[in-house]
Amino acid sequence: MATQTTPTDVRALRATFDAVEPLTVGLEEELMLLDPRFKLELPAAQLEIALPPARSVADLADQLAAARRDAAQAAQGLAVLAGAGLHPFAAAEGPVNPGERYEQLVEEYGTVARRQLVFALQVHIAVGGAERTLAVYNALRAHLPELAALAANAPFHEGRDTGFASFRPVVADMLPRQGMPPPIGSWDEWSDDLAWGARAGRVPGPSQWWFELRPHPGFGTLELRVADTQATVAESAAIAAFAHALVARLVEHPRDGVPSWRIEENRWVAARHGLDGTFADVLSGERTAVRERLRELVDALEPCAESLGAASEFALARSMVERGGAERMRAAAAGDPRRAAAWLSDRFLEGC
Repeated sequence: MATQTTPTDVRALRATFDAVEPLTVGLEEELMLLDPRFKLELPAAQLEIALPPARSVADLADQLAAARRDAAQAAQGLAVLAGAGLHPFAAAEGPVNPGERYEQLVEEYGTVARRQLVFALQVHIAVGGAERTLAVYNALRAHLPELAALAANAPFHEGRDTGFASFRPVVADMLPRQGMPPPIGSWDEWSDDLAWGARAGRVPGPSQWWFELRPHPGFGTLELRVADTQATVAESAAIAAFAHALVARLVEHPRDGVPSWRIEENRWVAARHGLDGTFADVLSGERTAVRERLRELVDALEPCAESLGAASEFALARSMVERGGAERMRAAAAGDPRRAAAWLSDRFLEGC
């Protein structure tokens, strides 16, 4: 894993992204800690699993299963764990983790920081080569809505059905630098943006660029932050395998960037309607059902997944297109978000 570089040093940035092994993949998973009686949400109730880079998602899936087992054992008798984009019924505002970093966030952002009880699956993928990384970054922006729809897993918030497939981005968007990432024209441009943010006292470092996709100067990766946390290891692995295959395909077939607002229109559809929505082609405006678009993309990406050694993990993505996490959670809840929490906790170690 690369060492954190000086954000404003263009040569150091380039060197970091040039040095990484191409198409390695890493994973971070934010998990919920729930009261075992499902009545009260525990203070500062988030646990993060961070896995080092691997050559295949198959390796990551094994590591994630072991990490979930260890986490569940450590929490035994104190809490139960679950995976989703939002807590189904906890109060929106709650305590935050102790520590200087979190205290600074609360001081800066006030009640908005206290409302960030959100849980994401973050996938790190090394492209290999600084210029190639930026080309893939700009091309990948247009695919964020597809990833979001496939991974949508947060229909409940504060004890009610929001009507969204994923309400997590609505909560997260209360903070700045969220959602759709800006295009990046060059490393000089991005370095200047980072330096401006630091000089202005608004963004002390790259870790507070919270967009749904960002270059990670510490690891030399592209970090995808668009997916909700998934209920099971297999679903997390499927999302990671889908993202990994997509990046591999874009390395070979990059596309020009498109206006952010067009992508944002599709991103809204992914959050609101998920797999039941309709996307508009970002170039032609032609309308396509989200499920149909994802079926086409799964077909196109399958050879890439096979070449990356993740055919088994990727296969579940095809099933998820037909019935996603939000739909299954609603069915399990039968109108009661507490049932959703129980269902999620029951599935936490599924396949582990």
